[in-house]
Amino acid sequence: MNKSNIFEKIPKQLKEEFFEDLISKDGLKIERIVSYGHTTAESEWYDQDSYEWVILLKGEAIVSFFNEDDVRLKAGDYLNIPAHKKHRVSWTKPNQESVWLAVHY
Repeated sequence: MNKSNIFEKIPKQLKEEFFEDLISKDGLKIERIVSYGHTTAESEWYDQDSYEWVILLKGEAIVSFFNEDDVRLKAGDYLNIPAHKKHRVSWTKPNQESVWLAVHY
């Protein structure tokens, strides 16, 4: 059994958001995402085949949904995003890491 810490080994100076699979098995994927002011390109939308439960563990962010209101998140806030619900990260706090934990199921 290996112990790990979600806040350790966070890469610095990222050109793009950092995605790291922590567990991936039998239709379940848990990943850590790190942002430093990163956003999804304005013309891009995530349209995933699975549900995504995501919690913002550190930082601040805004998640935009296609033809719906934006959702502002602070540390501790979470969302359950249905499959094929088009969404994008439209803002994360610049110059501060935002650490997400996402569960795809």
